[in-house]
Amino acid sequence: MFIDYAKIYIKGGDGGDGMVAYRREKFVPLGGPAGGDGGHGGSVILVGEQSLSTLADFKYKRHYKAERGRNGENKSMTGASGSDLILKVPLGTVVRDAEGNILTDIFEQGQRFLAAKGGRGGRGNCRFANSNNKGPAYAEKGEPGEELYIVLELKLMADVGLIGLPNAGKSTLLARTTAARPKIANYPFTTLEPGLGVVRLDEENSFVMADLPGLIEGAASGVGLGHRFLRHAERNRVLVHVLDMSELAARPPLESFQLINDELALYKEDFLKRPMVIAANKQDMPGAAENLAELREALGEKYEIFPISALTGEGVQPLLWRVKQLVDETPPLPIQQPVAEQVRRTVVREEAPFVISRDADGIWQVGGRRVEKLVSMTDLENDDAVLRMQRIFVQMGLEDALLEAGVQPGDTVNIAGNEFDYVE
Repeated sequence: MFIDYAKIYIKGGDGGDGMVAYRREKFVPLGGPAGGDGGHGGSVILVGEQSLSTLADFKYKRHYKAERGRNGENKSMTGASGSDLILKVPLGTVVRDAEGNILTDIFEQGQRFLAAKGGRGGRGNCRFANSNNKGPAYAEKGEPGEELYIVLELKLMADVGLIGLPNAGKSTLLARTTAARPKIANYPFTTLEPGLGVVRLDEENSFVMADLPGLIEGAASGVGLGHRFLRHAERNRVLVHVLDMSELAARPPLESFQLINDELALYKEDFLKRPMVIAANKQDMPGAAENLAELREALGEKYEIFPISALTGEGVQPLLWRVKQLVDETPPLPIQQPVAEQVRRTVVREEAPFVISRDADGIWQVGGRRVEKLVSMTDLENDDAVLRMQRIFVQMGLEDALLEAGVQPGDTVNIAGNEFDYVE
């Protein structure tokens, strides 16, 4: 099954919790803290794999989570870090976030992309010892790993794309020239998914060709199957426009040619700037010779026209050699990567530690990466740990900001999903 689109949920592994422990050795009075740090959580990493050709692996399993780091141990031993989760994707996979922004474009074998970073391991109590507190009775919890939804969108990495109306003979031409065996029948929309094959002219000359089905009038606006498959043509250096030249065709060849070209231009302007040749197919059918003459007269020398019969193989070899020549002359298309903003002067501004608001129920909502991270990494069942958290709140100005905003004793304050009662 050919799957070229998938939306999945990924999460980096949480960091392991730090440990509260103390040395217990003979003749060593007040041995001090000995709780180790938690291990780091594993990350979710996407890796390009050329042996894959579909996103089918992501159709039935859509939630992926890396391994959690192990908790710290006694004698100041750090817990083991969680293993990274490697997800292999086919070359040509574009990775987007939930809002549609491009995160990366995986187009090389072994190319790696860090999709969700694992959380940092929490510090053990030995890391908090100082001259004022020689035996801290608290440790940090592990940092939660990053979590998000991403969209995987596959664009076939083919040199040549076969375009044309349904039933023009694209699948027959692909089957004639490659080892691909697409479904072929005498009715429109026989092909419901793109086909991919390698055309081998001789031992030294070959190229990859794709059959792009479902293009009809309105395809660029989402009509038919074209909107789904037009993106596969974005990688093609050369386009082969297959036309049904027989008198049984649903449309005259010139009208079919103009219709598909208009849809390509609407979808992406640079499509018509790429090299394009015309495969005037079905020359073994009645009326083909007359339609070929009319097409040559209408288009003149603007396009190269190759009369062929994909069914019998007539005229196919000259077409393929010309296509190979155009592929060699045309440089690979630039891969679309996230657009990096060009800034001549970089100004580093510290992120606000918290943002305060009040909802309709009168609950104070405190957000912000720093304050949420602090709460999530604090053991709220440990009084010493909570006291440390409160001291940090005072130092960062959260208590003063709440008073200025109008908080009253007994009000509920929500931070990172945890509710606290405000007390003076």
